[in-house]
Amino acid sequence: MAITPGKRMLRALKGERLDKPPFWLMRQAGRYLPEYREIRSQAGGFLDLCFSPKLACEVTLQPIRRYGMDAAILFSDILIVPYGLGQGVAFKEGEGPVLDPVRNASDLSRLSLDGFHERVAPVYETVSRIAEALPKETTLIGFAGSPWTVATYIAEGGGSKEFVAVKRWAYGDPEGFGQLIDLLVEATVSYLSHQVEAGAEVLQLFDSWAGALPEPGFRRWCIEPTIRIVAALKARHPDIPIIGFPRGAGTLYVPYATETGIDAVSLDTTVSVAWAAEALQSKLPVQGNLDPILLVAGGDALDREVERILSGFSGGAHIFNLGHGVTQTTPPETVERLARRLRA
Repeated sequence: MAITPGKRMLRALKGERLDKPPFWLMRQAGRYLPEYREIRSQAGGFLDLCFSPKLACEVTLQPIRRYGMDAAILFSDILIVPYGLGQGVAFKEGEGPVLDPVRNASDLSRLSLDGFHERVAPVYETVSRIAEALPKETTLIGFAGSPWTVATYIAEGGGSKEFVAVKRWAYGDPEGFGQLIDLLVEATVSYLSHQVEAGAEVLQLFDSWAGALPEPGFRRWCIEPTIRIVAALKARHPDIPIIGFPRGAGTLYVPYATETGIDAVSLDTTVSVAWAAEALQSKLPVQGNLDPILLVAGGDALDREVERILSGFSGGAHIFNLGHGVTQTTPPETVERLARRLRA
């Protein structure tokens, strides 16, 4: 797909320092918006919404209509990949995702790329619908979870705080666990490539649980798979920018940013702006990193932090975003306050 040179998001991703940074927000389509809640009530289950191209397109567009972000991100979920591989995935109200766990190499026979694209085909249709409906100045972001993070859900059977099952497998049988990572790398490359072919102009890799690993594991299970994914995608789609988000990586943001081949790095809330400007922004564009709870608090506290981030990253290419996703309790009015300041 041809890239539109004038889009602000794409200009920033090429390293251009703009007078006003482009902005979008992780989880910008979601339950804090009344119009989303209305659509969600019509859809049935969460996966039903993800697999309804008409409804998923609509909720993707809702924050763009309200706030005029520079980018829209596909409404979907990182667990679409294990679902596509044949794992049982469900979302239970008040409980979150529940998966039929795969915890050792012998269980891997339950996962397969056979039929993957047929199972996730509605996502590609959603991307195509969004691409046709977006304003011409708005960039479309496709995404996937990174292999380590997706593997945590696959092995734990859902969310986790200690990651006992996945770490026991990775540490105790690194060769067998590597087979799962290899499968996820292959699936992720193919899945994201299809998103690009459907109309995505930028890709983001969410490694939400990267911070759960010590350095040797981080290098093996976060950096190395990302290198492979980025190389494969660049071979197929040389002009597609890729943003990496290794949440919680701390000082390991530096090797992640410089070794993986990504075009920009997204920063979590804990990352020092001054440190990131020197250690990261001097090498590639950065994205982030407002605390999502400041969008809940609003007021002067929000304004001060926005100014601090804008000032701290004013010397290079910067995309304004959060350090994680918009929370359910966020007042829509504070997002509007943020949008007004960023457009000022």
